[in-house]
Amino acid sequence: MIAINDKSILSVPGPRPLPIIGRAAHLFCFAKDSIGYTCQLFQTYGSVVSLVQGGATNVYSPLPHCPGTVFAYGPECVRQITSQHEIYHKYPLSGRLYSKRHDSKRTEPLKHFGAGLFGVNSFTHRQHRQLLMPAFHKHRIASYRDDIVTITQSVLEQLQLDKQTDIAQVMRLLSLRIATKTLFGNDVGSQGAKSAVLLQEVLALMSKLKVVLLPFDIPGLPYHRLFNSMAQLDDEMRSLIRCKHESGTDDKDVLSMLIQARDVETGMALSEEELLGHTSVIFAAGHETSANALVWTLFLLSQHPQVAADLLDELESVLQGEAPTVAQLQQLPMLERVIKESMRVLPPVPWNGRVTSQPTVLGNYTLPAGTEVFLSIYQTHHMPEIYPEPERFHPQRWEGFEPTMFEYNPFSAGSRACIGAGFAMMEIKIVLAMLLQRYRLQYLPQKRIDRTGIVVMASKYGMPMIIRKQDRQFTQGVGGVWGNVREMVQLPK
Repeated sequence: MIAINDKSILSVPGPRPLPIIGRAAHLFCFAKDSIGYTCQLFQTYGSVVSLVQGGATNVYSPLPHCPGTVFAYGPECVRQITSQHEIYHKYPLSGRLYSKRHDSKRTEPLKHFGAGLFGVNSFTHRQHRQLLMPAFHKHRIASYRDDIVTITQSVLEQLQLDKQTDIAQVMRLLSLRIATKTLFGNDVGSQGAKSAVLLQEVLALMSKLKVVLLPFDIPGLPYHRLFNSMAQLDDEMRSLIRCKHESGTDDKDVLSMLIQARDVETGMALSEEELLGHTSVIFAAGHETSANALVWTLFLLSQHPQVAADLLDELESVLQGEAPTVAQLQQLPMLERVIKESMRVLPPVPWNGRVTSQPTVLGNYTLPAGTEVFLSIYQTHHMPEIYPEPERFHPQRWEGFEPTMFEYNPFSAGSRACIGAGFAMMEIKIVLAMLLQRYRLQYLPQKRIDRTGIVVMASKYGMPMIIRKQDRQFTQGVGGVWGNVREMVQLPK
């Protein structure tokens, strides 16, 4: 788990290695609860802190030499890191596994899986982003509205009244279907669904600690299953891309647009490998993050009855029970404020990971080239200097309040800000507007609500709720929440 590098010493302060087990204990604490552990580090050492004093740790970087791991938060750190894209590089979602892409024929899918815009830097990143931008133009995003409404309606109709349901599973299924439809299109049918399931399976396996601890391609181990699934996914996706290439038509899905995209000056098109990389990243970002944003927002509404009542008043006044049109989404300011506040207090993506391409200064400290830096979106969103009573879920704070992109950045900031942010916001708004007009979700305090995950923050044990017909009995199910979510947001007892 630990990479040692004697060439560069990290001078950023942090806790000392422990006797016998050394740096491993700190790494495991971060892996177990990245937000809780780093909050303690920030309180002790300040806004720039090392995972371990002296560095020599490696969590994310696939480079052969990593001087250490640094955490940072605050608008100034956000500005430095997100504005200096030539210094702070990104790497594929596969993280350290990316370094194994040349190990064998079986590991070759790592060359592109989870790469996309994360796997390119400097000029190449700017070039690829330009190629992708038409697929996320506001007019193109608006064209996905009908698909989102149709799929949401289908999922809502399958919910059973007065029955306990894990709303986290429902939102994952819903966002999976939306991602599959908008990414792959109607024409692929079951083939698109299979690709989506394989993508989900690969992402789940990559997050398992056993894959990192036991990197052996032996039947029975998760590492072996990972590359089996990657091989199947590659076959499915290559077949799908070739079929779309041969048809030569725009099927109104993202993949079709990416296949047809050409650089204005050079005429360059994306290669098959690049298409595979962009598709996997768009799916991962558009599926998991939206699902968790929806889950956390529904949870917060279940514990804040007045906010839920005010929001429903707005929805019914403007929409009168119908799904919102794209134009009507602009007439729902309360809905916008609720989502913004939800993503502030419980950000679905709590970290922004980078690796320094050259020596640089962050805060008052010099970082050697190759240092991995985790920028805390969560901690920045909880700064009382910017957000009074930061643990309070208070959507009204957004009335006339416009923080800078460095103070509020659920979709990152700078030239690497999430290209799909507009699509994600539209999806979240439509789903919430349709669901809340039809149902009231009543929280059940049967399981702890604990945060989990590093790349995406999810509820570890799901989110059990009872589906009620919308009866405005918002005080039912309020209170009784237990788990470390109470460290992040003020909740009724």
